[in-house]
Amino acid sequence: MLRVIISIVLLALLVTGIGYQQLQSTINSTLAVPENTLFAVKKGTGFNQLCQQWLAKKWLEGCFRYQVLAKLDPSLTDLKAGLYQLDEGTVLANIRRINQGQQVSFSFTIIEGQMLRDVLSNIKVAPHLQQNLQATELGVQITGVEQHLEGWLFPDTYHYHANDSASSVLKRAYQKMQSVLDDAWSQRADVLPYENQYQALILASIIEKETGLASERPLIASVFSNRLNANMRLQTDPTVIYGLGEDFDGDIKRKDLTTYTPYNTYRINGLPPTPIAMPSKAAILAAVNPPESDYVYFVAKGDGSHQFSKTLKEHNKAVQDYLRYLKQLNKLD
Repeated sequence: MLRVIISIVLLALLVTGIGYQQLQSTINSTLAVPENTLFAVKKGTGFNQLCQQWLAKKWLEGCFRYQVLAKLDPSLTDLKAGLYQLDEGTVLANIRRINQGQQVSFSFTIIEGQMLRDVLSNIKVAPHLQQNLQATELGVQITGVEQHLEGWLFPDTYHYHANDSASSVLKRAYQKMQSVLDDAWSQRADVLPYENQYQALILASIIEKETGLASERPLIASVFSNRLNANMRLQTDPTVIYGLGEDFDGDIKRKDLTTYTPYNTYRINGLPPTPIAMPSKAAILAAVNPPESDYVYFVAKGDGSHQFSKTLKEHNKAVQDYLRYLKQLNKLD
């Protein structure tokens, strides 16, 4: 009888040892996937179905032991739909990634000073986005009101998951711009040459397009503020270029400055009707808090910076200096 008991105990220990080894083997077994493999888990996919899909791709050798493990730990069967990046880690680690919904993330960037047409062109080719933007009434789709969308998308990088919609990305950009603009407007100077946030956004977009050096944004804002206060036209080339649209060939000409469009600030008084680009937070802050100065002119110096002037005489000299710089540069070429 004692021998029988000893035999049973030894057999139990042997089975337990084998079971433990099998359990450890299952836990430590790796998923044989190519590097940086993207795998879509469709809505309603069950644990057994997932295992069979991986088996068909020869990423694992069998499903039975994982099905047994799932019986011991039912949380493994909670699969969340989405697109996942699988790796050569353990099978269980990859399953846990799906359990936790750790989908692969993609990004879309709106650049400071970028125009709406370029933002839309880029988002149309952004990977794994549902392209649901409306050809007409896009402003209503994104903002919920009758609103021209130019200027309203905050420059930043926005992360999204596969099958998110393009409109959801742009709505986040719009909401962030609203928040930044609201906050800046609440800190505005007591006296400004415009009446509302939208006009501040328009001026900020012009400041953004005129800025070569970030440090010059406040002074450029000061020049435009001074010109508006003095009822002088803004006379800024970026607005002319924006008004020309697709007709702009990359080289602004004298006739462009004299051709009327609602955006030609050589021909119109005050601000153009809409922003001309997506302004940065720094440009918005400069627009609502321009520093005090006597500058009403500026011209490029050729190195990305500008020469600021208080009088037309000073400005004309700065223009001549810039023209001489260009002439010398052409000789070097």
